[in-house]
Amino acid sequence: QVQVVEVGGGLVQAGGSLRLSCTASGLTFGEYAMGWFRQAPGKEREAVSCITWSSTTYYLDSVKGRFTTSRDNPKNILYLQMNSLKPEDTAMYYCAVKSSDYCSGSWTLIHEYTSWGQGTQVTVSS
Repeated sequence: QVQVVEVGGGLVQAGGSLRLSCTASGLTFGEYAMGWFRQAPGKEREAVSCITWSSTTYYLDSVKGRFTTSRDNPKNILYLQMNSLKPEDTAMYYCAVKSSDYCSGSWTLIHEYTSWGQGTQVTVSS
């Protein structure tokens, strides 16, 4: 059974930084692309980033240049480094396992992801 757990959320002032971590178990981690999503109150869940098995990355336009996704395949860990945070980044952040090892063409589609974590809250104060 695949288990996904995110940690690292918290409260930060605008302009600050946070690093989220996600551990996935019960699968061969290096064989899957991984994604980060977020959902703000009253809004739909949106894809923030995707990283292929070989660490090619894709980003939501509004986070490009501020967020960086990386992975450590031997340790089964996914990271999201968030810099220059803005109040509009406030959301519950989720890590998810994609159904394939690639991101291109489908990385923003929720149904392309098979296993999800419980989420970690990120709150950015102005």
